[in-house]
Amino acid sequence: MKRFSACCFTSRISKFHSHRKHNQSQIMAGNISDPSGSKGANILLNHDFSSGLSSWHLNSCSGYVISAETGAQGGISRELSANYAVITDRKECWQGLEQDITDRISTGYTYTVLACVGVSSLSQGSSDVLATLKLEYHDSATSYLFIGRTSVNKDSWQKLEGTFSLSTMPDRVVFYLEGPAPGVDLLIRSVEINCSTPNNNTTSTACVSAGDDNIIINPQFDDGLNNWSGRGCKIMLHDSMNDGKIVPKSGKFFASATERTQNWNGIQQDITGRVQRKLAYEVTASVRIFGNNVSTADVRATLWVQAPDLKEQYIGIANLQATDKDWVTMQGKFLLNGSPSKVVLYLEGPPPGTDILLNNLVLKHAAKTPPSSPPDVKNVTFGVNIIENSTLADGTNGWFPLGNCTLSVKTGSPHIVPPMARDSLGPSELLSGRYILVTNRTQTWMGPAQIITDKVKLFLTYQVSAWVRIVSGSSGPQNVNVALGVDNEWVNGGQTEVSDNTWHEIGGSFRIEKQPSKVMVYVQGPASGVDLMVAGLQIFPVDRHARLRYLKIQTNKIRKRDVILKFSGLDSGSYANTSVQVRQTQNDFPIGTCISRSNIDNEDFVDFMVKHFNWAVFGNELKWYWTEPQQGNFNYKDADDLLSLCQKHNIQTRGHCIFWDVDGVVQQWIKSLNNNDLMTAIQNRLNGLLTRYKGKFNHYDVNNEMLHGSFFQDRLGKDIRANMFKTANQLDPSATLFVNDYHVEDGCDTRSCPDKYIHHILDLQEQGAPVGGIGIQGHIDSPIGPIVSSSLDKLGILGLPIWFTELDVSSINEYVRADDLEVMLREAMAHPAVEGIMLWGFWELFMSRDNAHLVNAEGDINEAGKRFLALKQEWLSHSRGHVDEQGQYNFRGFHGTYNVQVVTPSKKISKTFVLDKGDTPLVLSIDL
Repeated sequence: MKRFSACCFTSRISKFHSHRKHNQSQIMAGNISDPSGSKGANILLNHDFSSGLSSWHLNSCSGYVISAETGAQGGISRELSANYAVITDRKECWQGLEQDITDRISTGYTYTVLACVGVSSLSQGSSDVLATLKLEYHDSATSYLFIGRTSVNKDSWQKLEGTFSLSTMPDRVVFYLEGPAPGVDLLIRSVEINCSTPNNNTTSTACVSAGDDNIIINPQFDDGLNNWSGRGCKIMLHDSMNDGKIVPKSGKFFASATERTQNWNGIQQDITGRVQRKLAYEVTASVRIFGNNVSTADVRATLWVQAPDLKEQYIGIANLQATDKDWVTMQGKFLLNGSPSKVVLYLEGPPPGTDILLNNLVLKHAAKTPPSSPPDVKNVTFGVNIIENSTLADGTNGWFPLGNCTLSVKTGSPHIVPPMARDSLGPSELLSGRYILVTNRTQTWMGPAQIITDKVKLFLTYQVSAWVRIVSGSSGPQNVNVALGVDNEWVNGGQTEVSDNTWHEIGGSFRIEKQPSKVMVYVQGPASGVDLMVAGLQIFPVDRHARLRYLKIQTNKIRKRDVILKFSGLDSGSYANTSVQVRQTQNDFPIGTCISRSNIDNEDFVDFMVKHFNWAVFGNELKWYWTEPQQGNFNYKDADDLLSLCQKHNIQTRGHCIFWDVDGVVQQWIKSLNNNDLMTAIQNRLNGLLTRYKGKFNHYDVNNEMLHGSFFQDRLGKDIRANMFKTANQLDPSATLFVNDYHVEDGCDTRSCPDKYIHHILDLQEQGAPVGGIGIQGHIDSPIGPIVSSSLDKLGILGLPIWFTELDVSSINEYVRADDLEVMLREAMAHPAVEGIMLWGFWELFMSRDNAHLVNAEGDINEAGKRFLALKQEWLSHSRGHVDEQGQYNFRGFHGTYNVQVVTPSKKISKTFVLDKGDTPLVLSIDL
């Protein structure tokens, strides 16, 4: 948008007046050395630059923040307790600092602006600083609204003050400070925009606050039930209940939501106009339940949001198990991507007839989580077993039986280290050949155990390895699990299924991130009465970075190709003076993300997505329960909107999913159908979805998680699964059809181990199902490279492309999360069978798991996100040099799109080319 560039204030004032028919402004200016605060809630984010220049935008210039400890800048004395921003490299008067405030202001209210400003690099005299609004309209020209100005000398801070109000709401409102002549640095110590009603100076509830004040009105019911209402039920005020047995935890009163007939009934408050988009908010509530002979029940905090087009959205904020014994604290966060017309916060959840009690509720702008520090892991000897007497040379010393079982030592177990552990440890000594025999087992959890509390260090990733076997004679396959009891919480260290009279490898991993008081490891699983054998149990910390060097070499082998640039039309005497610069602009390897309809209302989310991902998958919007929640009631608009965005930015898409075989996610109306009607509904689903989107989705997950669910097969027989694939292929032959399941790669779920997945795929193919790809979801904890790679090797024998379809990793420490993510991405890139990676989201509060995000809720990229971007940058090839004596330039690069610039003594030539996969060098002729 073209800006007015005149530096003279009077030359612009006429421009401002020309728009006064749309906007009213009252102007004040003054010269006060140290401005004081004003009433109301400041709507500007980071108004005092305590977070650097976060939330601010530099308008075609540069800037930085001088912290409180730095001292004076530009000759201006200042209090040591305040930061200030320096706006420099200004080539025009209008260049300065700006912030979008569209969603924080409303028509009909007066806003007061108060700023503390200064200048530096001013040779003499004074300079004007202006506060301005830029008003953008889709259907008319952008206008500028003058707010106020002040004249500033180079040696002092000055106060800039003004007010404004809007009678009509533009599509976008940007506040900015500008004015000094080019070359003069603009200094800003603080800025406030406070909201007042037209008739008085009290803060209006329509003013949106980004501060620390509680947004909830009457949060402890000191004003009775004012501002509260029942959601489908009655609410009542109490100072006590149940003959005085229930009293407030704090304050004098509490409220109850009573006469509830539905789970969604509860107590609510309309918070419309008090929260703003793209800000994270935290909810804290003190709750309990009462009545209906229910002692515990889920209580949920939910946000009901209505868009201007009347579309509704429900956002889950928090969920906890409340009791009738005491008050419990519920906490959660939320963020609004769009600009809602109405927002209601309410509590719901317990079964009908059970009252929800609320003592207080606080809703505030969430404080930013401090960045993680790298874990303090010193004096770690990687690869050393922390299990005592693992060789059993000292009998069962160090071990104890968990439960009433009996432990004894026998001989005859394998002498070699299990393969997955060997890949991590390298050359190792032979095992002893001794094993623990566990007899007299009367419960599945009984087995050998050790206490390892003092041997486990926080944030280290431990690999688990053992040989296990059961005594013959058991009835059917038996599950064996290496488990950890961490303060009475079960942690899975690996599982395998044992079905014959041979030794089986068990492999897994774990990590502990909070200081425990007790850690016990034990081996369990087989049915009572089944004897268990355990040999060579090892638990050792893994140096995951050591494997990364190997993975880089493998990646270069399989993801790169040699290129020979042959130049013609150039005198051989000019070869040495001809330079070549090759830059890769895009790596063609698919790296995508999960997105949802609400995400794309946030332009910051969209910007990150289109910059860093070339594929996308929809989290829920294509699933049957979303597109047809009630029979015949279709909703394809959300999927259409997402698909349109992806097509606009040339992002390829996966269709997830046509069906989902897990009983708990099947719509009730489908479950109620008889078998004939169910078959008809399945056919209608296939016809409706694949006809509508024919040729638009590159992949489909046909029937999600068939290793963990069997609803359709149980109802309609085994053939239904293969028939789903056959019909989908007939309706859209261009789409690759995938199976998709979880815990395939991590060794912690016997239902979906690689062997069972292979058997499942072969079984489908034998029935004629055109299975074209293998989906590994990749919701993984504390990943170990050799375990993941072993699973990929096994699945690779099928010759089908493997995709990680829903990859996420989780750690409260961003550096550990970054390590986990790097392990998974590098293992995938280094394995020839893997042809794509989809992350299951990247933005905080919009992922299925906590502590898995790469970008914090308000847009800051965390350490995991930085690692991801660094890897993306590493996987771009760049090269520069000169033409050799043969008139060629050779390099090796990742597959993808390149730009080559050739500079001869007389000309410069630029050419774009694509490097596809291939076993022989790509020879590219360039005529100079």
